[in-house]
This record gives sequence, C-alpha cells and structure tokens, in this order.
Amino acid sequence: MVLAGSLVYSCSSYSEQVFGVTNNAADFGYNWVMSQILPQQAGLQVNNVFYRYTTIKNPEDEMVVYVQNENARGDGYVFREVDDWTGIPQNTITKNIPMPLVDISYWGDGSIEVQGKGEVTDPLVVYSYQYDPCFDPQSSPNCPGYKSPYIPEIVIPDVVDPLQDEYVQAELDRKAQMKSAQEDEDERRARRRIVVMVEEEDERLETLLGIDRKTSEYAVNQTLLHNNLMALKGLPTSYTYSIDGGEYEDTVVLKDSELPDNRRALRVNLTQDLKHQALVNLQYAK
Repeated sequence: MVLAGSLVYSCSSYSEQVFGVTNNAADFGYNWVMSQILPQQAGLQVNNVFYRYTTIKNPEDEMVVYVQNENARGDGYVFREVDDWTGIPQNTITKNIPMPLVDISYWGDGSIEVQGKGEVTDPLVVYSYQYDPCFDPQSSPNCPGYKSPYIPEIVIPDVVDPLQDEYVQAELDRKAQMKSAQEDEDERRARRRIVVMVEEEDERLETLLGIDRKTSEYAVNQTLLHNNLMALKGLPTSYTYSIDGGEYEDTVVLKDSELPDNRRALRVNLTQDLKHQALVNLQYAK
C-alpha cells in the first residue's frame, strides 16, 4: 500500500478508472479542508481511509479519540471512527477503513477530536480514491460518447452599398451643392472684407495727410501774422507790469475768544461707540 506523500494512478485510456491516494491530511494540524486534500475531479469516489497516531496518557485516565469527516450534504458525519483509550496505556494505533465508494460531494471538513485526558501526536490521515476521467463525456474528445458542441451557423447578411441607393445619392449631391455654394459665399465675403479694409486704410491715410496739410498752413499763417504785427509795431515790448505793494491788515474779528463744544458731534460719537461695543459683544455671545 502507498501511504501519504505520494500519488499513484493508472490510466491507459480515457475509459479506464484512475486510482490515487492523498497526502497526509493532518500535516498542518488536527483540522483540514477536503477541497484542499482531494483532487476536485467530477465523479471521484473515496474507497478507503487510512490513519495512524500515537497517544500520550496515563493508563487510568479516560480518553476517547474521534477521526472524522463531516457530511457536506447533510447533518452528521460521512466518516467517523471512535477509539476508546480509557483504562489503556498510551500506544500507537493504525487503522485501514474501507469505504463503499462515497462520492466526493459528501466529504466535508475532516478532524481529529480528543475527549478526556491525554493528547494525540504524529497523526497521519490518508484517503484513497478512484474516478473515471470520462465521468462527464464532454470533458475530452477522447471520451466515449463525446459529442461535438453545436455551433450555430452564422449567416452573414448581404451588404448593401448605401451609395448605390438613389435617394442616398441624391441627398449626398444636395449636400455637396450646398457646401459648394457656402464656400463661394464665404469667398465673396472675404473679398468684400478685403476691399473694405483697403478703402478704410486709404481714408485713414487721406485724413492724416489732410491734418498735416492743415497744420502746415496754420503754421505759415501764424508766421505771416507775427511778421505783420512786428512790422506794424502792434506787439507790446514788455509783458510785465508793476503794481503798488504794501501790507493788508485782517478785517475779520472774532467776537468770542473761545469756541463752544459741539454737543451734537459729541452725541454722535457716543452713539457710534455704543453701537460698536454692541457689535463686539455679539461676537462673543453664545
């Protein structure tokens, strides 16, 4: 018999059974998940459970050990072996339990449970199994009864060129004509804008030239007028005149030597102070 740590199977064709054993399910503790122990193969059946462990206890102590698997499809257990060590000295036990080909879907989580005083060391739990690779004939084309999957025929509809449709072509022609007309109109508008810009520039230049001519004529006229006035001696020889100076005494005399307080302004200032203090108090009010 092959024990934990190896996997043995024989298969010469897809129609024969595959046999194998698991690794030690208790390698990492007294509880294990069967989906991590058994190969997840459709149609797999467990045909044997082998286990071994050593107890540490006093002979007079009560101790019961359960090696078990929960029923994944109902209540209770799909496998449960009970070893009663009460009144027995510590020792090593080895058991091989045949199973009536129990389907993988029944095998829930496994465990080693101890009741009473004592402990279990060096546990070893191994499951042997078998399965038919062609349990589902569709799993491989080599399986008897395999049927090629139905692939519906893809019908490609006839492709109609929309440009061959007279209504579509008429609409395309109409849009092309509209585009051409719009482009012609845009070109005419651009030309008109250029003509207007040129005319405005000419007018601006003429205006500037007209201002320069007027400025020159004005300067010439002013020069002639100055020369004529000088010839007629119509211009004054001096632009400064002297006036009589002296001291001017103040004529405004205040009746009172002291100015009275402005009571109205005092009331206004007091009112403003009170208003400001009220606003400040509002900021700290709760």
